[in-house]
Amino acid sequence: MTKKSIKIICTLLILTTMILPTSALARQKQPVTFTKQSTEIYNPQINRNVITPLSCTDFDPLVDNITVTVAINEIRALKTIDTLSGPDFYLKVKINDQTHISDIWENMQYVEHPNWSASCVVPKDKEFVNVSIELWDKNTGFDRLCDISPDYGNYTQARTAELTYSIATGIWWGDDYLEDPSGYGRLNGCDDNSIHEPERDCELFFTISQNDFDGDGLPYWLEVNMYNTSPLINNRGEDADNDGIPIEWEYTFGLTYIEWGHDEGYYFIYDPFDWENYTALDEDEDGLNDIEEYKAWQWGSDPFRQDMFIEIDQMAKGPNGEGAFVPVQTYDMLRTSYAKQNIFWHIDDGRLGGGEIIPFKENIEDEDLDQWYMAYFMHGDINNWRRGVFHWAIITYNGTWAKGFAFSSRINGMWALDCFLVSTSYHEMRSKIFPIIDGCYRRTFNRELNRACVYAGAMMHETGHTLGLYSPGVDNSQTIWPWQTDFWRYGPYKSVMNYRYIYNGVNDYSDGSHGKNDFDDWSAIDLTLINPRIHW
Repeated sequence: MTKKSIKIICTLLILTTMILPTSALARQKQPVTFTKQSTEIYNPQINRNVITPLSCTDFDPLVDNITVTVAINEIRALKTIDTLSGPDFYLKVKINDQTHISDIWENMQYVEHPNWSASCVVPKDKEFVNVSIELWDKNTGFDRLCDISPDYGNYTQARTAELTYSIATGIWWGDDYLEDPSGYGRLNGCDDNSIHEPERDCELFFTISQNDFDGDGLPYWLEVNMYNTSPLINNRGEDADNDGIPIEWEYTFGLTYIEWGHDEGYYFIYDPFDWENYTALDEDEDGLNDIEEYKAWQWGSDPFRQDMFIEIDQMAKGPNGEGAFVPVQTYDMLRTSYAKQNIFWHIDDGRLGGGEIIPFKENIEDEDLDQWYMAYFMHGDINNWRRGVFHWAIITYNGTWAKGFAFSSRINGMWALDCFLVSTSYHEMRSKIFPIIDGCYRRTFNRELNRACVYAGAMMHETGHTLGLYSPGVDNSQTIWPWQTDFWRYGPYKSVMNYRYIYNGVNDYSDGSHGKNDFDDWSAIDLTLINPRIHW
């Protein structure tokens, strides 16, 4: 081929390219290449300052559409919603201008597995998505809006959760935000200080997410502009800074948005590429350092909201049917009591890897407790990570020196105030001895609910001792009967720590607001007493 022919062919190719419509070229997806195609390596030269997107025509060019999904994980009534039945919950979730309404969960105070979500395709060039969540109680005549909001405001605003979601980073803020008292992805209607008011307060657990090409939950814009990771590679499980916690946890609890002041934008709380000594961090002062928070994340632990874990090991029934098991309703009562105060109470009756059955023994000694603690809680491992994370509750037929009591575990000279015992022989009797009087106090004549109330009072009382609750009205044997002086003197101390109220259905600690001789239990709680320390 002559040089002249080559020139002619090249000229024709250039002309052909020039006359093709630009729209035809634009419709063809251009491949995106990245330097990293394997496990991420931290590069200290990368700029990781606060970034705020100014404009972007496509926040994720690797997917055809960006779909935002609001998933509802659990719904719980914290107060009475309907007097004669359980609530008939349903949800309204609005994503931008699109409203989704769920089916009705009839007569359910606790909806543990709703298995419901709402999804909406959103513009790829708009960074922020408006999300609102409403929880309703279906009623004949008119439906009633339940309270899941920390706001005051008008009727709707004070009960509805209003949120802003970012498709750039996959985080949200508004009526729920990272580091808020109730926890990220948890709404609590009591957060507006309505804890003692009949406002149909509920708690609701949710997540907001979007689709991404590699399925690691890290949005494209975040990976390219903030993390410098590849949006083509699933980065879950990677620990680039070798601090013992993988990128997905440091992302979930490490990035927030500040929307006020001149420094509006995204801020790192934890940076997945900056080493942290997580064993020294306990931001919420619940006794769990952040390594332990990460290990307990699978069960809903949050490093910025207090969590309390209880493993309950129970004694098998005797050869003649002696003994009993704690009613399941007890756990719901206790969880609700702590939830109102934004302490997430986790019970392990087998659902979190513990919850053992101990062989029946009618009369026990203190030595038995030490042996059972090592065998059934520690499983023979003196370095078991659950010590310092879980309290240990042992349910026996008879007690040793009392019907219930708190005690410390001792291993290699390290003590932790992390254990308590409740005996079933006494508490089964106590649930039946005054059926009419106690039924009026507890507002139920249902036998199983009365049993549940008694065990809830006993367990919350003994747990209180492991949290350091001691005051003049605590464990005072002169507060039990009306003919005793201290019955009236400490009457304002409306707490399960007061023997007067331990079994009458209060199932709460006092907040100190009832006048003279009251005591603020909730402010005195010390969750860090679970941590092993040298005993002086």
